[in-house]
Amino acid sequence: MEVKTRVVTWMPAEMIIRLCLSLLFGLFIGIDRQLKHKPLGLKTSMVICVASCLVTIVSIESFSKFAGPSHPNMDPMRLAAQIVSGVGFIGAGVILRRSNDVISGLTSAALIWAASGLGITIGAGFYLEAACAVVLLMIAVNVIPYLIKSIGPTKLNRRDIAVKIIVEPNYKMTELIKMIEQKDEHLNIHKGTNKARRMKIKDLSNGLQQIELIISAPESEYTTEIYYYIKKIEHVQSLEVEYL
Repeated sequence: MEVKTRVVTWMPAEMIIRLCLSLLFGLFIGIDRQLKHKPLGLKTSMVICVASCLVTIVSIESFSKFAGPSHPNMDPMRLAAQIVSGVGFIGAGVILRRSNDVISGLTSAALIWAASGLGITIGAGFYLEAACAVVLLMIAVNVIPYLIKSIGPTKLNRRDIAVKIIVEPNYKMTELIKMIEQKDEHLNIHKGTNKARRMKIKDLSNGLQQIELIISAPESEYTTEIYYYIKKIEHVQSLEVEYL
């Protein structure tokens, strides 16, 4: 009795369209997270989405290419799935949580995981899909963020800066925050307005007070400008500024 098997075959153009759509939808998710100042940003979302789409395509095509009536119990992607899981632990090793509760290394971890997907794709013989995915990943990491900074909305052209200020006791905190956010009409400030997103205040043993802030500043404003601007504010004893 003849056994009919359904073989899934996609045209190269369809696979490229699927990868490009995954890049586009990953961009949408990244924009939403970046507008909300979350750690998962543009590059990380696009890399994960493209790599996931690539591995899914390879899984479907590998089954139709390598499995069949002669190997009814064969699962060609079983070992590949273990590779993806194992490399995920390596990627987790590059994710850092700093003392100021800022998470870094997400994009590097996502690229490590995506590299394993590319290796699986090449090993399975899908060279065109691997080449397309590499191009899209490079676009996601290098080109699209640059375009967003150049022609995108102002809310996406901001970066986080950690500021630690030690001031004299009983200093008016509200006025200090307004001055840092550049809302004082008497100051000659030409850059965009900064936004203080998180604040932590504590008393020091020597009677001074310490203020820790996460400032959302425009990309066009240098970290040194923020440092010298805050340093000139009256009653500021010492200052530490870190670009996140």
